[in-house]
Formats: sequence, structure tokens, C-alpha cells
Amino acid sequence: MAGSAFGTIFRITTWGESHGKALGVVIDGCPAGLPLEEEDIQRYLDRRKPGANSISTPRKEADSVEILSGVFEGRTTGTPISLMVRNTSQISRDYDEIASCYRPGHADYTFDMKYGFRDYRGGGRSSGRETVGRVAAGAIACKLLSRLGVSVCAYTRSIGPIEADMDKFDKASILRTPTAMPDKEAAQAAMEYLEEARRRTDSVGGCMECRIEGLPAGIGDPVFEKLDANLAKAVMSIGAVKAVEIGDGRQASLRFGSENNDFFRMENGAVTKATNHAGGILGGISDGDTVLIRAYVKPTPSIYGTQQTVNRSGEDIEINIKGRHDPIIVPRAVVVMECMAALTVLDAMLLNLSARLESIEQFYKKP
Repeated sequence: MAGSAFGTIFRITTWGESHGKALGVVIDGCPAGLPLEEEDIQRYLDRRKPGANSISTPRKEADSVEILSGVFEGRTTGTPISLMVRNTSQISRDYDEIASCYRPGHADYTFDMKYGFRDYRGGGRSSGRETVGRVAAGAIACKLLSRLGVSVCAYTRSIGPIEADMDKFDKASILRTPTAMPDKEAAQAAMEYLEEARRRTDSVGGCMECRIEGLPAGIGDPVFEKLDANLAKAVMSIGAVKAVEIGDGRQASLRFGSENNDFFRMENGAVTKATNHAGGILGGISDGDTVLIRAYVKPTPSIYGTQQTVNRSGEDIEINIKGRHDPIIVPRAVVVMECMAALTVLDAMLLNLSARLESIEQFYKKP
């Protein structure tokens, strides 16, 4: 199966299935000497693990990470880092009835058409549970970026029609509210909206947003490896994400150029911008301003009402999906977006070390 690896220098390969024995990730390219303990990774995994609150799936998983290689005496060794999280709460029988049919909104049909075979237990490799490996690797990327003065913060921008007020932005509430919203009042309204959807046995979509602060100008490449293109690919690779915007996104298409251009100016001897409609990226290269990414997530496709579909024999049928499912994907996907953005930016920064001759000469210059 192709497509399980991501990155060039800081490269990750995820493995495992929803109802297999374990999931994990192998990380290549992490420099030696980074202080690293399992707790550094666990903090991120706890943000995406199931069963943490009333709006996530009832599936209970500790998602305890084990470092199998690449760390010695609390520091990375420069060799491949292997991380594993064991599955402990699979109930595969919940999926027996959909073994021969295709759930609407899921990858059942397309996976079957590609491989002629599928692991129907919770979606197998197509399950959102695959993101365990991404988050584990992203936690390491975030720690390394912090050493370079770069921070990555993702949060829920909206749930259904309920949108957070950015004038009331409270970073602490991202971790304290079940919705991962940075606005406590909006979070409460969103919870009420979700409860109404739950009563109707339905699900809800929403929007995630991610801010990257401290990224210097000059990161990314101008053609096929544009920073915004790679960020879009990284975020679109998250299951259920249906659209991605950088900066003002589609709103830019409604303006005149005179309204959309970010005018440059000097401030304390440095080049800055009066506005940030571009979202911190120009020509595929970072401009030193905040990088802003927005992702729109569809409603959870697993809903409890009767749905129409077909089976592998080509017959029209009706199904009622069983199992344990999130009424909304967004709050648990926020940390996945944060980690995918961190992985993308870190890889671009490492690649950037070879962009200028003087950087190479300075690194290898003999004392």
C-alpha cells in the first residue's frame, strides 16, 4: 500500500488499523539530542483519544504511547524513532452487518474498488484512528519547533452555524472546553447545538483553524513544493476534511487587488505588513507573518438512522449502523491538524538549510 509516508527529511510512516492489535509511526530524520519522554507525546494523544468527553465516541482507549526505539537516556539518538499505541477496546462484532455492504459517506466502496478487499472493522486503515501515528509524530515536531521559536496552535473555529468570536480568543479554553473552541460563550452554544443533533440521532460538521507563529520569512519553495500547497495537502489528508483555505481563502476572490494586497512597511528596522490577507505565505514562501490555515470538516458519516445503500452483490438495501461514533469529528481532529501543520513546517525548515551557499559554508566551516 503506497501513501503511508509523509515528509522528505523529517519523514514519518504510519501503520496499523482501527481494530488491529496496535497502531504506530516510524519517524526518520529527527536530529539527535532532543530531550524526549513518552509524556511529551502523551499530552497530544490525550487531546485526540476517544471517550474523553460527552461529544466524542464512547469507545474507551487509553492511547498510551510506547517509545520502542530512537531514544536513549531521555534524548533522541538520530536513529529512527518507533512509537506504538496498543488498541484495547475493539468491538469488531459491531461491524459484522456491514461486512458485505457500503456505508454512505465512508471509504468502504472506494477501498473495495481499489483493493478488491477491505477490513470492515471500523474502517480498517481508512479509520480516523490512523491519526494516532500522526499525532504522536507531530508531538515531536512541535517540541522541536519550539526550540526554533515556532509555535503551532489549532482550534475549532465553528461547529455547524456556531462560530467562535476571535475578539474573545482565549487560548486556554481550547484545552478546557469539549469543543476545543477559543471562545467560551460560543463553546456553550455549540454544545447545545450538538445536543439537539444528538437527539435527532444526527451528526454535525464544522471548521478548524490553525495559526503558526514565529516562522521566519523564506521557508518553502516557489514551484511544486510551495509551503501553502504542502500545508493544504497535509491538512486535506486528514479524514473528513473537504476544503482548505490559506489566509482569507475564498474571500480573496471577491475583492479588488487594491483591497487584497498586503502593503509592506518598515517597523523597528524590519519588513512587516499592514494586513495579513495572504495568511503569511507569498509565492509559496513564508513572509514572516502568522501563517493561517482553515479546514472545513464534514459531519460524521456514521449516523444511527436508517440509510439507503447497496451491497457487494449489487442490491439496493437499507442499513442501520451500529458501533460507537463521534457526533462531530472537529474537536478531536483539531490536534491532528496542529500536528500535520507542524510536520509540514518542520520538514520545510530542515529543507531550507540547503537553500543558500553561505548556510552550508557556515555549518561546515572549520574552526
